[in-house]
Amino acid sequence: MNIQAQSVKHIRSNKQPSQIGGFKLHNLYRHCSQLFGINRSLTGSGVRETLNYIKHQHPDLKIISFQSGDKAFDWTIPDEWNIQDAYIECIETGKKVVDFKKNNLHVVSYSIPVNKHMSFKELDQYLHSIPDQPDAIPYISSYYSPRWGFCLSNNQRQELRANPDRKYSVHIDSTLQPGEMNIGELVIPGESEEEIVISTYICHPSMANNELSGPSVAIELAHWVKQLTKKKYTYRFLFLVETIGSIAYLSKNLKQMKKNVKAGFVLTCIGDEGDYSIVHSRQGNNYADRVAQYAIKEFTQQPSIYSFLERGSDERQYCAPGVDLPFCTISRTKFGEYPEYHTSLDNLSFISEEGLQGGYNFALLCLKLIEKNDYYISNTICEPQLGKRGLYPTLSTKKTKNIVRNMMDLIAYSDGKNDIIHIGEKAKITPSSILEELNKLLKANLLKKSAET
Repeated sequence: MNIQAQSVKHIRSNKQPSQIGGFKLHNLYRHCSQLFGINRSLTGSGVRETLNYIKHQHPDLKIISFQSGDKAFDWTIPDEWNIQDAYIECIETGKKVVDFKKNNLHVVSYSIPVNKHMSFKELDQYLHSIPDQPDAIPYISSYYSPRWGFCLSNNQRQELRANPDRKYSVHIDSTLQPGEMNIGELVIPGESEEEIVISTYICHPSMANNELSGPSVAIELAHWVKQLTKKKYTYRFLFLVETIGSIAYLSKNLKQMKKNVKAGFVLTCIGDEGDYSIVHSRQGNNYADRVAQYAIKEFTQQPSIYSFLERGSDERQYCAPGVDLPFCTISRTKFGEYPEYHTSLDNLSFISEEGLQGGYNFALLCLKLIEKNDYYISNTICEPQLGKRGLYPTLSTKKTKNIVRNMMDLIAYSDGKNDIIHIGEKAKITPSSILEELNKLLKANLLKKSAET
C-alpha cells in the first residue's frame, strides 16, 4: 500500500556530514522510500513484509516468530493484528472524510473492528488530533487494551465540528486474533565470539525518521561489516518491534548476550539533519557509552548527550536491572525532541540523503573505533626516530611539533594501560585523526598490542 508523504518544511543544520564513513551511499533514502507506505504495528503482515524486504537485502537474515500468548518475562506476546481498510464516511455527501488508504496513521494502531452509523457528537470521542499542530495527524496506538479510534489533523476535526448534526458511517475492517510476532536476526561471524549488537525497530507505520532511518542505516552497516576481510568481533543485527520485541528476544537470549556482548547500539531517529545525540546507559559509562561519546566529537562540537533518565527506546530493556548489557542509543535528533515526532510530519520530506548519510557515518565510526580500539605499546625504548621512516619532517621548525603532535601523543600514551579511545579523549585527538595515526604507526611496526590484554 503506497501512501504519499505529506510535504513539510523543516529547518536543520547546514553542516555537511563527515565522510569518515568512507563513501557516499545512495541506498539509505531508497530503503526508507520503499518501506514508508507499509502499515506496520507490533504484529501482522506489515511487519513480515518489512522483514522480507530486509531479507532481500541480506538473504541470511533469520526471521524469528513468537506465538501469541507466549510469556516473555513479565509480558505476554499479544494477538496478531491486521487491517484491510478503515474510513469515516459522511452519509449525507457520500464522501470519505478520513481514509486509512490515504494515510495509515489515520487509524489507532490495534483498533478492533467496527461498523457503525453515528452522529459526530458520538464519533468525536473516538477521534484524536493535536490542537497545537493543526496540520499533523498523530500516531496513536492501543496495543494491550481493546479499543478503536481514528487520528486526523486538528484542521480536519474542526471542519467536522462545523456540522455537528451530520451522521457518519464508521468502518474498520481489522482482525485481532491469535497469531505470531515476528522479528529479524542477522549474525555475521567474526574472529571472536564477543559480539557487537546493532538493534533497531520495525513496528511503526508511516514515519520516516522515527521508524525507517534506523533499519535503513542498519541494512547498510551490515553490508559494510560483511565486506571486512578481518572482523575482530561477531556482529548481531536485530530488527525488532519496540519494547515487546526486545523483551521477547532477551527472554530467549539473555544468558548468551550477557556472556558475549561487548557493545550494543540502538539506532533510532538517525536520518534527519539535526545535531547528533546519545542516550546513555543506566550507569552512563559502559563500553558503548565511551565509544559513542568519543565518536560523536567527529561530527559536532555541541552534541546532545542525554542520561538514562531521558530514555525512551529499547535502551530501556537492554540496560534494565538484571540485564545491564553495554548498550546506548545513538540518533541525530533524539526521539521526542522534534515536533514532527510521532506525527504525519515525520515523513519522507523530513529526512534526507544527507541526514541519513550523517547518521550512517556516526554509527559506522563507532564500529570502526571498536574494531581498532585496543591497548598498544611502543616497540622502541624512548621515542622512535620517525624521520627515517618518513613520518617526521626532515626540516625542523617551531611548527614541526604541531604537525606531528597527534602521532607523538599517541606514542607517548601507548603504555599498555590506555586504550585508543582514552588516549584520544585525553589528548583531544579527533576519532578520524587517531585512526589515521594508528594505521601509520602499525604499518611502520612502531606499535604492538600489549601482551597484558
